[in-house]
Amino acid sequence: MGTIALGGKSVYGASVGILMLDARFPRIPGDMGNAGTWPFPVHYKVVRNATPDRVVRRQAEGLSGAFIDAARELVDTGCDGITTNCGFLSLFQAELAAAVRVPVATSSLMQYPMIRSLLPLDREIGILTISAQTLTGRHLEAAGVPADAVIVGTDGTGTEFSRVIIGNEARLDVDAARADLIAAADELGRRSASLGAILLECTNMTPYADDIARHTGLPVFDMYGFICWFQTGLRPRRFA
Repeated sequence: MGTIALGGKSVYGASVGILMLDARFPRIPGDMGNAGTWPFPVHYKVVRNATPDRVVRRQAEGLSGAFIDAARELVDTGCDGITTNCGFLSLFQAELAAAVRVPVATSSLMQYPMIRSLLPLDREIGILTISAQTLTGRHLEAAGVPADAVIVGTDGTGTEFSRVIIGNEARLDVDAARADLIAAADELGRRSASLGAILLECTNMTPYADDIARHTGLPVFDMYGFICWFQTGLRPRRFA
């Protein structure tokens, strides 16, 4: 008997489905919403009315049903796993996983327990977030992050990055945004003399991860690396 192909999906060849915020700010290379970022194909689904302000500053109030419906649509299309493009959506991790019954990775913050296990006990993980003012204990608990984690927000140290992304502006000064991230990383260093790694909460920070690593000399973990790992579980590389 020859090779048999099996059906059951509408679209093939892309395992990761990305739930997108309803936004218009620039998505430069490295951003999850720039399809050229990925070394593998992905599916996208925009969740209407899920604006950056509503998700980041207002805890995605009233949006859980919309995210569940969008995730189910991605799975029905052909996705084998679901992620999102905002770390603050850790709030919906349990609901989404229960609703779609495929692997779900809502937030870069979920990497914290693994990174903790990689480091010596006397080293800390510093978290950079787009909004320290609204990153609550609920967000942290949902992602497995301790309440006393060292956290710095670009909303408190910068002038460009948080304003443009949360404000959903159509113009981004990339160099100024990079400077904001470097300044926030420096603030992490001032708050902790024993940093061993930096974790980027915000998916829009990935374009600057290399700059932060070079500036601080520390490993930097972001959503890009997390979802590349996620993809290898959904579709392991075939070697023979």
